[in-house]
Amino acid sequence: MSTPAAGAAILAPRRSSRFVAWVRAWRAGLVPFDEVADEVAGDEEHLVADAPGTWTDVPLREALPTLAKLSPDEIRLVLPAPGDPRGLPGPGDFAGEALLAGEAVVAGAMGLIPQVRVHTSGSGDTFETVLWRVYPLPANAPAASLTLPGAAEAEAELAAALADTTAALTRLDIAQWRPELAGALEALRRPDGTTDLPPGFDPRARRLFARAAVLDRVLALAGHAAPGGAVNNYEAQQRDAALRPLTAACRQALVAACNAPLRP
Repeated sequence: MSTPAAGAAILAPRRSSRFVAWVRAWRAGLVPFDEVADEVAGDEEHLVADAPGTWTDVPLREALPTLAKLSPDEIRLVLPAPGDPRGLPGPGDFAGEALLAGEAVVAGAMGLIPQVRVHTSGSGDTFETVLWRVYPLPANAPAASLTLPGAAEAEAELAAALADTTAALTRLDIAQWRPELAGALEALRRPDGTTDLPPGFDPRARRLFARAAVLDRVLALAGHAAPGGAVNNYEAQQRDAALRPLTAACRQALVAACNAPLRP
């Protein structure tokens, strides 16, 4: 039986992960330029602010040529969190905003961070646009990618964290006070291919990305208050403590998969 959490778990992955995966595949010559913007945006409207050579917000397709001279390895996903700034190129405006957003793209001397804007039409309907804001990076930024795990290491860490967290949530009897979350965790064992990488990524990176992208949605749901206030403060603290190692492993798995070496 499908549950609300299981449904939420198969929504699109983080916008920065799709941006990095498809732009890297384009720069490797594995997908045509004409497909990149549509694959990144899906059914959303994506704009770019402060792109080099522009004076106003422009559609994503018009800003992508500013990345045309970069190699795939110069384009990286970063998913920083408080206390875990791995991947960020040193202090500055970009690092601070990336920590607040929890996701960003490093592309050569530039950094890009997605911001979701909610609009209301005259008829009362709401819709979203995504604005990618471009930041210049410090000129002496360290090669932070050297400190990040590869796909094999990240896959092992994710599997171990998932097993430990599932056991911890079972002890907390999460099924009693958050049954839809327990159902979504079970759905992790059946990735359905809706979260996939473009051509060029090897089977390990694809497998890792599919599982981590689904898990990322489950963890986002887990951070919300339970319906009807079914979780008290003590239970919420126990839940958060149980999920914290898995959240970190999931972020690093997404980073490792999207930044993995590409093959023709």
